[in-house]
Amino acid sequence: MMSKEAKKVYVEELKKNFTANESVMIAQYQGLNVNELDALRKELREKGILFKITKNRITKIALKDTPKKDLEKYFTGPTAAAISSDPISTAKILTKFSKSNSKLKIIAGFMDGKVLDEKEVSIIATLPSLEEARAKIVGILTSPAQKLVSILLAPGSKIANLARAKSLKTNS
Repeated sequence: MMSKEAKKVYVEELKKNFTANESVMIAQYQGLNVNELDALRKELREKGILFKITKNRITKIALKDTPKKDLEKYFTGPTAAAISSDPISTAKILTKFSKSNSKLKIIAGFMDGKVLDEKEVSIIATLPSLEEARAKIVGILTSPAQKLVSILLAPGSKIANLARAKSLKTNS
């Protein structure tokens, strides 16, 4: 059992986590065994996501003075919070895990100052992650440059043929 001082420190630490991170996803985990929870924690930890299982009363106290105070009502029963600065990765991992293990139920989330229901969390899980979005943008930006480089590196005869074809089009 925690002493009063230890509880205060724990609540303050939890409050800092809620305040410092952009998103919180809430899930109920009733029926998951220790190995399943450890596997989920490990996958979340690899992406820098904090997965907290705490007493609901303590969590509600920590949430009280934060922008995420509207989440208090979701902390009933065996509830856990996935806290991170990357809501998309968090939603993806939790959604994927819940599809393979029906005992994990996503019940709510918080992102961009707004409480999300489970449907909105599943929609967020379909969005591309930050890395995927960056890769797509880089691909789009480099595509025209690659075409230009291939034209510039083409033998002189190909460039001459291209210029001749262009001039024939404009003369017609």
